[in-house]
Formats: sequence, C-alpha cells, structure tokens
Amino acid sequence: MTAISSEALSTRRIRTICVYCGSSAGAEPLHHEAARKLGTIIGKAGLGLVYGGSNMGLMGMIAGAVAEAGGKVTGIIPDFLINEKNTLKADHEQIVVPDMHTRKRLMFERADAFVALPGGIGTLEELVEQMTWVQLERHSKPVVLADIGGFWRPLLALFAHMREQGFIHSRFEVRYLVAEKIEDILPMIETAAAEAERRGLKKETIDPRL
Repeated sequence: MTAISSEALSTRRIRTICVYCGSSAGAEPLHHEAARKLGTIIGKAGLGLVYGGSNMGLMGMIAGAVAEAGGKVTGIIPDFLINEKNTLKADHEQIVVPDMHTRKRLMFERADAFVALPGGIGTLEELVEQMTWVQLERHSKPVVLADIGGFWRPLLALFAHMREQGFIHSRFEVRYLVAEKIEDILPMIETAAAEAERRGLKKETIDPRL
C-alpha cells in the first residue's frame, strides 16, 4: 500500500481519529509501543485525537504521544470516572459528560474514523457498536482494528464463526479494516475515506443515537 504523506492527510478528508483502547497498560510491552507510535503518527500528521479521557494505561500513552508530537487531544469522560489519576493535562481538552451514552455519542460526532487498539470489555463494546452502525449503514466512517501482535485474532475468528453459522450475511456484511502494523493505519483510513467519498456515501447518514 502506498504511503500518504502527513501533509496530505492533515488537509484532506480525515481531521480527527477516535482511538478506543485500554485504560490499563496490559501485560504486553508491544502494545505500549504501539499506542505511543500511533499517537506520534497522529500528532505529526496534524490530526486530532478523540479518546476516552483517561491519562492511565494505553489511553494515557497515546494521548501523551499525540500532544508531544503537536496534535490536539480531546478526552471525553463521564463524571463518575473523574479522579486525581484521570485528570488530564492542562494542554488537553477534557469534556466531562453525565453518562456513557453521551460519551459515546460525542466521540462519534467528533471523529472522522475509529481505531481499536488492545483493550478490555469497554474497548470491545465501543468497537462493536461502531461496527454495528456501519453494518446498518448508519455511517461510513472507517473502522480499523489494530491487530498488534495478533490481539484481535480471537475476535476475527468469532466473526468468521458467526458467518459460518449464518448470523452474518453477505448482504449485511460487517465492514472493517485490519492493520497488523501501526504505520499502515493512516493510509488505510485515508484510502477507505476516499472510496466512501467516491461512492457518494456520507460520513453520517442519520443521527446514530440509540
């Protein structure tokens, strides 16, 4: 895949990327490196990060890397998760919301694409919700699984099992991208956004709030 320059990315279809990831660091240093690398790439491309608002775990790593590389960081966090450890740095925009539903809606509205790094149940829930909305043609924003070190392979195997069992049909296919290398993510997103634009698809066809 041909790489797209940071200058092209920052002036074209993609302005902000929502990254779902763990508020825990996890046990694999490879995932720490991936979060920091993706943050650096986003920041150097002049793009903004939208994420869950914590400064802990992979969330904190990617937010710090984006800011250090010159990108804008927007954290959206429900008020019940606010504490001293989750207080963002002064140079980050922090939006405090009353509940998880509002958090997810604002994350959707402020993002042009979505990336799932390794994480737990919350990360999985946010990712699958976006995939469901794409499947139901509620929006056409790119959704990328960052399959670093094979983290998402069990989920991909489950999707294959669902297809085999007749619960995912070709007419309503689950559309997503899989990146095994962090440096492939932005080019994949831009290519997908260009294809959606070529096909005349809107980023958001209707209000996706459920």
